[in-house]
Amino acid sequence: MNTKTPSRLEKILAAGHLAVTSECGPPRGSNGDAITKKAEMIKDYVDAINITDNQTSVTRLCSLASVIHLKLMGLEPVLQMVTRDRNRIALQSDILGAASFGINNILCLSGDHQSFGDNPQGQNVFDIDSIQLIQTVRLMRDEGKFLGGDDIDQPPKMFVGAAANPFADPFEIRVPRLAKKIAAGVEFIQTQCIYNLEKFELWMKQVRDRGLHEKVYILAGVTPFKSAGMAKYMKNRVPGMDVPDEVVKRMSDVPKEKQPEEGINICVESIQRLKEVEGVRGFHVMAIEWEEKVPEIVERSGLYPRPKIE
Repeated sequence: MNTKTPSRLEKILAAGHLAVTSECGPPRGSNGDAITKKAEMIKDYVDAINITDNQTSVTRLCSLASVIHLKLMGLEPVLQMVTRDRNRIALQSDILGAASFGINNILCLSGDHQSFGDNPQGQNVFDIDSIQLIQTVRLMRDEGKFLGGDDIDQPPKMFVGAAANPFADPFEIRVPRLAKKIAAGVEFIQTQCIYNLEKFELWMKQVRDRGLHEKVYILAGVTPFKSAGMAKYMKNRVPGMDVPDEVVKRMSDVPKEKQPEEGINICVESIQRLKEVEGVRGFHVMAIEWEEKVPEIVERSGLYPRPKIE
């Protein structure tokens, strides 16, 4: 059996603090400085930094190399891992690779279909799905076993996360799907970005009704709008996103040069309201390619300074 050393993120959550995570998208090239510069902007304002894994099926610097760059800076990374591109052999191998560098947070995802990306003709893999990836990490960590049944000589010490989208259709399966991930062994959840606060609060009520909020740490996802155009695009073009008309109107009603500021205001107000929702244990601030605004969002939301954990 593996004696697991808690990650910093896990310690923050276990101590009852509201956790703050953020994320960085790797560059479309081999320049590791692109990652370290983004991380430098936000490192004092978050407990851990996710690195996306070829998000939207677009080829980028791999998430495994990117999290190693963060680790070498002394930061706490979260390795995002999608099942789209690798079979179970490669997934288990990359989990061991991350663990060999002391990376001990993982977010298990299916990944966007390759038709969305820069290689729509590419073959997807989906040998296992995100729920089976959760089970795989737990098997490797807790039992010290590979999926094939062999022993692992030094099991990976991973704090296991996954995503949840409270807004995708059909709504009635959203909470049962979360329950499946919890049964598979997930320990923390980062949600899709939240704009429809009422619908999220309804989802959280259903989560509490089943006692699921006591079995998993839920981090509410927030993304600031840069412009009214971004709000409209996310409302009309991004699957599984729920942006209410009044939010789009609020962004559209301010002059163009004021829209970024208004987007930040909406984000901060959302965090303030979501802080009061029972079962929300932290926030995942996704300001992709706008990382310089994360400190302002965290400060204005009353989530700074971050707690110190030994």
